[in-house]
Amino acid sequence: MVENIVEKMTSLVNELKESINQDIIDIKAAKHEELLKRNDRKHILIEEITNLKVQLNQELVKKIQEGVDVNIYRANVDFLEIQLKELYELNKKLASIVLPVQQMYKELVSEITAANGGRIFDIKA
Repeated sequence: MVENIVEKMTSLVNELKESINQDIIDIKAAKHEELLKRNDRKHILIEEITNLKVQLNQELVKKIQEGVDVNIYRANVDFLEIQLKELYELNKKLASIVLPVQQMYKELVSEITAANGGRIFDIKA
């Protein structure tokens, strides 16, 4: 059971990493619609990974209570941890690209709003 959970988590983490890599490519190419298309799937992946993490912890506790030496799962769990660290670093890279763009748009909106007396659009009828 532990092996199955770790294998499933690893698969989901890899899918999420691929999606984030594609996000980075699409951001650089200004393909914003492509980013939005993947958002729902990424949320599902994150939720599944989180649920599997809980299941993995429960299963490991169960094995310990059964007297099983959980060190037999060490290599698999260590590999999963490496994958999760890579995901974290990839997510930081994505954030380092997205946050400056977000700030730029925020500043543009602020400038336009300030130029129009606090309104984004200056409509005259």
